[in-house]
Amino acid sequence: METNSLLTFDRSIGKTKRVAGKKATSCPFCDVAHLTDIYDQQGDMIFLKNKYPTLKQTDQFVLIESSKHDGNISNYTKTEWEMIFTYAIQKWKTFYNDPKYKSVLLYKNYGKLSGGSLSHPHMQIVGLLEADGYREIAPAYFTGQIVTKRAGVYLNISDHPIMGFLEFNVSFTEETLLTAADLIKKVVSFILKDYNDGQCEAYNLFFYKLNDRLFCKIVPRFIVSPYFVGYFISQKFDEAFTDRVIAKLKADYL
Repeated sequence: METNSLLTFDRSIGKTKRVAGKKATSCPFCDVAHLTDIYDQQGDMIFLKNKYPTLKQTDQFVLIESSKHDGNISNYTKTEWEMIFTYAIQKWKTFYNDPKYKSVLLYKNYGKLSGGSLSHPHMQIVGLLEADGYREIAPAYFTGQIVTKRAGVYLNISDHPIMGFLEFNVSFTEETLLTAADLIKKVVSFILKDYNDGQCEAYNLFFYKLNDRLFCKIVPRFIVSPYFVGYFISQKFDEAFTDRVIAKLKADYL
């Protein structure tokens, strides 16, 4: 019987990370002078090895986005976010072109319900040596009702979200990074300000390379549905609600 992909969590490292987090009196990403294993730095952006690589058979890295502890895509300037986004895609490309890895994941957590442990703005790159992060990923997860198209970049809402309920997809290429960055910023701003009557405080960005296209899936985060936890059954909103989301985006953000 075929099962889903599985990663092994090293609890000894996880425990060390948890204890260190409880003892910490300041944000480790703000304390730049004491960061270790830095591979690259451009201005405020720092790319370094993850100090707590909890997943076995992986190489884990962190991209610190900014020196602003409360920085977020929604409050970065347009130029700041474009630089961060371009830098992240460049680093990800370096790894996904490396034959050492079976697959390479780029993602961002924001907020307590997103799976993150530090609030300082950052992204993560995880090179999987054995696991195929795309094994359960189907093209159908990235199709849906078009919200807008710009210069070869499109934004849609998933007809069949991976988890649900509302998942936005931005499809782009290396030549259209700045247009994609602008759409991602606008969707994140909508999620944090207007979605669910302004009651959404967390989201994830997940990045994928499928054939000649790059995708960013933007997922507002709440407590995960028991249908997904227990049965891998995803859910989506009805058409009327989706139409209202699209109308709000077009009227106030796009």
